[in-house]
Order: sequence, then structure tokens, then C-alpha cells
Amino acid sequence: QVQLVESGGGLVQAGGSLRLSCAASGRTFTYYVMAWFRQAPGKEREFVGAIRWSTGSTYDADSVKGRFTVSRDSAKNTVYLHMNSLKPEDTAVYYCAADTALHAGRYSDYRSYRYWGQGTQVTVSS
Repeated sequence: QVQLVESGGGLVQAGGSLRLSCAASGRTFTYYVMAWFRQAPGKEREFVGAIRWSTGSTYDADSVKGRFTVSRDSAKNTVYLHMNSLKPEDTAVYYCAADTALHAGRYSDYRSYRYWGQGTQVTVSS
């Protein structure tokens, strides 16, 4: 049973930084893709970034490129979302997702992922 637990959300001023964590358990994640999505009230779930566990290769959404990065710590089975230069429009619930054997073309589609965390709220004040 794959379990994903996010943490690190909170309230931050515009221009600030946060680091979200996603602690993964229940599997060996070598062949998994781990992703971050976000969802603001009244909006669809939006892809933020992903990392292929085996290689560490990362894929970022255009909307956050240059500000957000995804990384992983294999020893801790944890994936991180490093968020810099935060804007009020980054306010959302951020979710960690995981699945295996995904083609790169499907990373940004939330329907590709079977496993989800409970989400963590990020609020950016202006």
C-alpha cells in the first residue's frame, strides 16, 4: 500500500519561499514517477512538477519554471517541492502523487496517478 504524506505548507508573504515534503512509504520507488499538483478553489488540479525517481530527472510546468524545483532524497524516501519567489496566485492545496511506468507525455495529467497524498495548504499573501 503506497502512502504519501505531505508537509511544509503554510502562510508566506509574496516573494517568500517554502519547501514542501512528501514522505513516501509502502513500496520501493525506483521505477516510480513522483509529481506535485496544486488545486485552487474553483479551479482544476494543475501540474506543478515531477521527478523520475530512478534518474532524478525533473519536469517543471511552464507556470512555475525558474521558481519551483522538485528534488528527492532516496535515503529518506522523500520528494521535495522547493518554491521560491512565491506569488499570491500560487495559493492552493498542493498534492503529492505517484505512479509507475509512466511515459513522459503523461506526467502532467493528474489522471495518470493512482496514489495521492492528503494535500497541504499553501497561502501566499500580497
